[in-house]
Amino acid sequence: MIHLDVTIMGQAYRLACKEGEEKTLLEAVHYLDSKMCALRDSGKVKGNDRIAVMAALSVAAEFLSMKAPQGPFADASVLEVKQQLAAMNSVLDQALTPQEALF
Repeated sequence: MIHLDVTIMGQAYRLACKEGEEKTLLEAVHYLDSKMCALRDSGKVKGNDRIAVMAALSVAAEFLSMKAPQGPFADASVLEVKQQLAAMNSVLDQALTPQEALF
């Protein structure tokens, strides 16, 4: 097992992977970091937990559309996907707001 020290959105993480998979893991870290930083920098999504969830949803949507062209975003334009993600963000806002009040 190999351990890599990486940074995602300014936060340090120590990740483990199998030998020979370092390059793939580092590419995934870079991709996720760029997605999360773009969301943070847009100012539309606040809070690291929301940024992480929105980035995960975006990556999952990309994956599903490539994996199954007939998937949920197959016929959607970029604008439609953005609108669907914005709707998901709204639902997350409503769900997470009561939890944030506790802190």
